[in-house]
Amino acid sequence: MSVNILGNGLLLAITTDIPGPTQGRDPEEITPMTGNGRPDDLVVGIDFGTLSGRAVVVRVRDGKELGSAVHEYPHGVMDTELTAGPSAAAGRPIPLPPDWALQVPRDYVEVLKHTVPAALAAAQEAHGVHAGDVIGIGTDFTACTMIPTLADGTPLCETDRFADRPHAYVKLWKHHAAQPHADRINELAHARKEPWISRYGGLISSEWEFAKGLQLLEEDPEVYAATVHWVEAADWIVWQLTGRYTRNACTAGYKGIFQDGRYPSMEFLAALNPDFAGFAQGKLSADVAPLGACAGRLTAQAAAWTGLPEGIAVAVGNVDAHVTAPAANAVEPGQMVAIMGTSTCHVLNGTELREVPGMCGVVDGGIVEGLWGYEAGQSGVGDIFAWYVENQVPGEYHEAARAKGVSVHEHLTELASRQAPGAHGLVALDWHSGNRSVLVDHELSGLLVGATLTTRPEEVYRALLESTAFGTRKIVETFVEAGVPVTELVVAGGLLKNRFLMQLYSDVLRLPLSTIVSEQGPALGSAIHAAVAAGAYPDVRTAAAAMGSRVENAYTPNEEAAKVYDELYAEYSTLHDYFGRGANEVMSRLKALRRRQAAVTGEGQA
Repeated sequence: MSVNILGNGLLLAITTDIPGPTQGRDPEEITPMTGNGRPDDLVVGIDFGTLSGRAVVVRVRDGKELGSAVHEYPHGVMDTELTAGPSAAAGRPIPLPPDWALQVPRDYVEVLKHTVPAALAAAQEAHGVHAGDVIGIGTDFTACTMIPTLADGTPLCETDRFADRPHAYVKLWKHHAAQPHADRINELAHARKEPWISRYGGLISSEWEFAKGLQLLEEDPEVYAATVHWVEAADWIVWQLTGRYTRNACTAGYKGIFQDGRYPSMEFLAALNPDFAGFAQGKLSADVAPLGACAGRLTAQAAAWTGLPEGIAVAVGNVDAHVTAPAANAVEPGQMVAIMGTSTCHVLNGTELREVPGMCGVVDGGIVEGLWGYEAGQSGVGDIFAWYVENQVPGEYHEAARAKGVSVHEHLTELASRQAPGAHGLVALDWHSGNRSVLVDHELSGLLVGATLTTRPEEVYRALLESTAFGTRKIVETFVEAGVPVTELVVAGGLLKNRFLMQLYSDVLRLPLSTIVSEQGPALGSAIHAAVAAGAYPDVRTAAAAMGSRVENAYTPNEEAAKVYDELYAEYSTLHDYFGRGANEVMSRLKALRRRQAAVTGEGQA
């Protein structure tokens, strides 16, 4: 194995002797293209989210968005049964165990085929631009989302042999069934005093590459043995666009335990399971390239899918949260960007390397070159609100919302906003999808305290909104206490449309809250990286200044509300530590009971 590091510490490439599509590459073939400097040069950014993908056509000189389109994944998220494969086609979908979340990789290709041509058509109709003006394309993905593939990138679920095997499908970021495997990784890392564990706040998540890989080995060794590459979806889609497999430094560093140019040792992996020893050197072997680099050129096949010119630059893959920081022009130290959607990811830059308990990772150049990129997150935010509305809200509220011509979320928000902070007498824990930061434990679950026979649905809804803000405050305080300043919260994502929620966050955190201008933050961020890959800008920070934007201090704290939220947050913190730090492990015991009884009844067996 050989490793090349740029002078600033950024990883340029890691190569191994393992044969595969990344070997024998001519360096000249991945040299970034140089833009011709025309004022009407365009780039395309594509954001692959949890439920859909969206493309945006962007003008390089100022970041103006000229056209966009969205395509929902045909199979969505498969979390209760496998709705793909021969059994599903025969009307006998295979049930899935608790905490699984799978997807179909070809749904991602459908996004390319539908959104890019539609976005180009919209841009042409509205602004008279043409596909020939596009000089580059960039993509981002949810992470950690993993695909087992053959040597040529074919997903195992697309082979006849494994089409009915759940482990052959994409494991979405919120696949949390690998928690026991993450626990073993963490225990062994601390027992061996592995230096890399501190770069992740002391805990590896069940969402990440190694935990999911170990689960694959131990639950379906046949699929594991057939897996030549264990690929982040962010890199797989770039592979489909360029015909070349390149790992991006972001997911490798944050989700793949790749620090200081190396993975965990073979000795460490063998101690987990002897058959896992070669996992990193074998199934993760690929070039690793810095963010903003050119991964390759658009192939003829991908050009036919998208309607874009063959040979244009394709940016190295990236993560939805990390590309959003440049889209908001919020890449300076102290600016924490929170991308709020089904979950929330928090990213910020710092000038120094610090160990932050429970962070998702810190990577040199993980967001922009020259700074340490930090990441944290909440596994459930919008998902929690959606769960409540879909499963707990009485029909009369749905009827009232329809009568007003608004969504149930809008109706509940309006009702909740009429009450003073604390008047509901409730406090909730936002762990319905586990806790990503700062506890890194997906055995944890949701909790509501204070409910009475007079508690109204809108009051519970408000308590859930508040719980996610409290979770963010816990993350912010942990960073500050570790020596990483947070001076501004910059919000992106679909939830920023809820003005009540935004003010609530500012009040709870006692921070000014800025908002991204673009409604397509990740897609715009990917377009910014495409502009850099095409040579239109020298680096991401320069491109962000020209193409990204935010509304500074869109919300500021209300002191009266903040004082009450301080009291509620104190109660949240008490519950947080009692249930989350080992004082009472009832949540873990209930999860174990659920899995045991599901096995007894035969429900959810993969």
